[in-house]
Amino acid sequence: MATILTTGRRRAATRWSLAGLLALGTPLASPAQADETFDDAKLLLTNGVTSVEGASGGGLASWSTIAGRGTERAIGVSAHVTAIALPDYGWQSHGVSVGIHDRLELSYARQNFDTRKVGAALGLGHGFKFNQDIFSAKLRLAGDLVYGPQWLPAIAVGVQHKRNLDGAIVRAVGARSAQGTDFTLSASKLFLSRSVLVNATARLTKANQFGLLGFGGDKHGKHSLQVEGTLAYQLSRRLAVGGEYRTKPDNLGIAREDDALDMFVAWAPVRNLTVTGAYVDVGSIATFGGQRGGLVQLQLAF
Repeated sequence: MATILTTGRRRAATRWSLAGLLALGTPLASPAQADETFDDAKLLLTNGVTSVEGASGGGLASWSTIAGRGTERAIGVSAHVTAIALPDYGWQSHGVSVGIHDRLELSYARQNFDTRKVGAALGLGHGFKFNQDIFSAKLRLAGDLVYGPQWLPAIAVGVQHKRNLDGAIVRAVGARSAQGTDFTLSASKLFLSRSVLVNATARLTKANQFGLLGFGGDKHGKHSLQVEGTLAYQLSRRLAVGGEYRTKPDNLGIAREDDALDMFVAWAPVRNLTVTGAYVDVGSIATFGGQRGGLVQLQLAF
């Protein structure tokens, strides 16, 4: 991260605040701050929020951002709690992430998927919960989210190893495995002069419903290429809106899987807290269609 801004870039930076995703306006670290282990000096919330798998980015998409507020000379940390309410299901996750020198990110997330009454209809029992652990790593290879040439975005590669804790159940519904690994390549750029953020991610995955229903199936068993996109726009210094779209594989013959989308509002009341609310549409889950609902996330970042 550059330590000196031109007047024009400093003015542009103060215009943008992607609350909950990207928000600028915090001054850069002084030399004394830069020597600290946790300098808390990254431009306000340019680490993004937390995706459904626990990596930094948007709600659905993984970005090339690195978790925490630490600059390239320090360490950053973040923690999140996310809840999604759907007509027939409940979804919750929590986790922590560490960003090292704004270059490497390591994260862990636990997902809990409540089947409510659907569990009884499927023979699993009322309120049966699928549980999954996700261990992720991300490395920024080139570019910068905010600075540098506009044509050069921040580019990062990532790996997400997912372990479904209900192996016997997911195999019974047709999954080939209870474990799987996703691979991502992301490009993200914030266009300061227009207060717009754009992200595109390519993902190799064989996960069924993000891995909550296992990996692979009778229709497809290998990794397939899926895409994720995000477009966000600043409304005020601490408020932004945007949308995301994410394609998903359709591996299980017993249950169609649809793509997912969201429309979000993100707010940063203080520099270390992000509150995100979103409308989420994940389509059909385990033969129950129309799964549209609301997402709420709290994220603390230092």
